[in-house]
Amino acid sequence: MIRFLSPWWLLTLLPVALTAAFYVFRQFRRRQYAMRFTNVDLLRTLAPRGLGWRRHVSALAFLLSLLGLGLAMARPSVDQKEPLERATVILAIDVSLSMEADDVAPTRIEAAQEAARAFVKELPPSYNLGLVSFAKSANVLVSPTKDRNAVIAGIDGLSLAEATATGEAVFTSLDAIKSVPADGAAGAPPARIVLLSDGYRTSGRSIEDAETAASQANVPVSTIAFGTDNGVVDIRGALQKVPVDRVSLQQLADKTKGHFYEAASVSELKKVYEDMGSSIGHRVESREVTQWYAGAALLFGLCAAALSLLWTSRLP
Repeated sequence: MIRFLSPWWLLTLLPVALTAAFYVFRQFRRRQYAMRFTNVDLLRTLAPRGLGWRRHVSALAFLLSLLGLGLAMARPSVDQKEPLERATVILAIDVSLSMEADDVAPTRIEAAQEAARAFVKELPPSYNLGLVSFAKSANVLVSPTKDRNAVIAGIDGLSLAEATATGEAVFTSLDAIKSVPADGAAGAPPARIVLLSDGYRTSGRSIEDAETAASQANVPVSTIAFGTDNGVVDIRGALQKVPVDRVSLQQLADKTKGHFYEAASVSELKKVYEDMGSSIGHRVESREVTQWYAGAALLFGLCAAALSLLWTSRLP
């Protein structure tokens, strides 16, 4: 899509349009004057054969040259996607005891690990990727890095613990994002948090506080509600139901302008990660293309001059 960075310069096209209109008007007047000379045979004798349609070609080329110059003054630009080298994704995975439920084969945690490894491979190598695990508290297992092997090793080493601190996972992820080097750029890096959880928050700061913090940092949190409502887990010899808290996870995504997903199998979880990987870490940049318009104007100007010299031995 063509946009103009200095649109006020488009006003220079008005004189070009007036010149074109005046040229057409003059040609029409010339024709009327010629028609008044009724003795056509005598007219042919007095006026040798002219340039005919060729005289309009150089005029058209000259007008196109002016048009191109006017558009060039308005600094035309095109939008294009640019990869963000500082783009950062934090993968936050719930490691509460409920992730041991086997309603997703072989278990929720093993299925999550398998899909997370696939996500790491899908993500472009230019993005920073960090890993956070959370249960009663949240911990940065791998700080944002382009080293994918370090992240995969962190995923392989996940271990379960009691409680679920969903809010703490967001706060810890935000702290990890702040650790990304500036590399000469101003401001925080463009970032997203991808949070996978299967249960209700039972520890740490509230999800509402996490929503506020992520929104203020302009970091969308995309959430995945993983598992089914039929999951059960053995905790200290007693079977406990571990349903998924879809409502809180969707609210967290909505309030931070992220996306909410539901996944009840490893294949669905892989599909979610694949979709996320294709949409993270790009921004639209305006690339100025003034030289294209200036070059076209120069070409038309040269054509107008060449044709005029060829057919009339003078410049237009």
